[in-house]
Amino acid sequence: MPDQLPPGFTSLTAPARAYVPQESMLAVETRRRKLFIGLPRETSLQENRLGLTPEAVKHLVNEGHEVVLESGAGEPSKYSDHDYSEAGASIVYTPKEVYEADLVLKIAPPTAEEMEHLRAGQTLISALQFGSLSVEYLMALQRKKINAISFELIKDPSGAKPVVRAMSEIAGSTVMLVAAEYLARSNEGKGVILGGITGVPPSQVVILGAGTVAEYAARAAIGLGAEVKVFDNHLYKLRRLKQNLGAQLYTSTLDTHTLNQQIRRADVVIGALNAEDGRIPFLVSEEAVASMAPGSVIIDVSIDQGGSFETSDITTHSKPVFRKYDVIHYCVPNIASRVPRTATNALSNIFTPILQEISQHGGINEALFADEHFRSGVYLYKGALTNAAIAKKFNLRYKELGLMIAVRN
Repeated sequence: MPDQLPPGFTSLTAPARAYVPQESMLAVETRRRKLFIGLPRETSLQENRLGLTPEAVKHLVNEGHEVVLESGAGEPSKYSDHDYSEAGASIVYTPKEVYEADLVLKIAPPTAEEMEHLRAGQTLISALQFGSLSVEYLMALQRKKINAISFELIKDPSGAKPVVRAMSEIAGSTVMLVAAEYLARSNEGKGVILGGITGVPPSQVVILGAGTVAEYAARAAIGLGAEVKVFDNHLYKLRRLKQNLGAQLYTSTLDTHTLNQQIRRADVVIGALNAEDGRIPFLVSEEAVASMAPGSVIIDVSIDQGGSFETSDITTHSKPVFRKYDVIHYCVPNIASRVPRTATNALSNIFTPILQEISQHGGINEALFADEHFRSGVYLYKGALTNAAIAKKFNLRYKELGLMIAVRN
């Protein structure tokens, strides 16, 4: 009786009876899914950014994905329709056509008119803008039965929020350029240079907050030679800021008396506090603003979350400043749109890997099931509210996203 061969082995020709392993064919499941991505033209006057550059579109198209762009969407970032068509995108000329995509990537939240084009089962990735969010707007989105993801909430494996970080870096670097512009005599400012020169005392910059905006603003101001003072109630943030800058820096908690003294002497005051529990933890009084020298500059980076100054009111890129007590107030909520090409490149570097990950997992539902960091950005799933903070703010019921996805899978 011939010898029994182990599974996967075969005998060589006689008389030799040696055994060699044979290749076995294993079924490999292909989970990767083609994406249909829409890039609408932004209609908000405040918004000049776009989610993907032509280079990113070319990369995605080469991987087999379909990208459709509404004509003119790239113009504020100095990218033409031709740039995108050469990269492989299809150019369409109406919002209705671009919203036929399964996944819509836009920057500003959809307007009421844009919302009409959304359909059940579609995925929207956009900003949410908590400061201006209303329950009526939220319920209108819910009625569309879509999956909605706020890119401000998306986290990376380290727990950081990459979009917030990138836009904060841009805002922090930009605010000092804005401050220098409005301090100049040509803009009816104090007529002083932002920084310092030999034999002349340096300009005084006060920053409220010790996060990313503060770090990049302080770095720019110190580089110009200004004297910088940073206030925040979180000592670990102040300590981290000093370590990151590698410089001896005046830091203090938000002591009202000390802060008001420094604001009175300041040439520039930057409000860069982050909202805690939906509100800014400290507000500079109108009295403190009134004590500042004429032509001084206030830049309220926190205006989209309610503002850090009692005298703040939202302004626009077309009319960015107003004066109160002869103090110049710059309160544009979307500072990164001042440099849209840089911002578009930064956003594209974040969104491209996210889109690739969605494809590799086999679609949006599978990506949410597999990636808890990506899941952190979801606030609507099939029209159901899944964000506890939003539910608490508006006293609404919400569903646990993890359970909903687990049941589906």
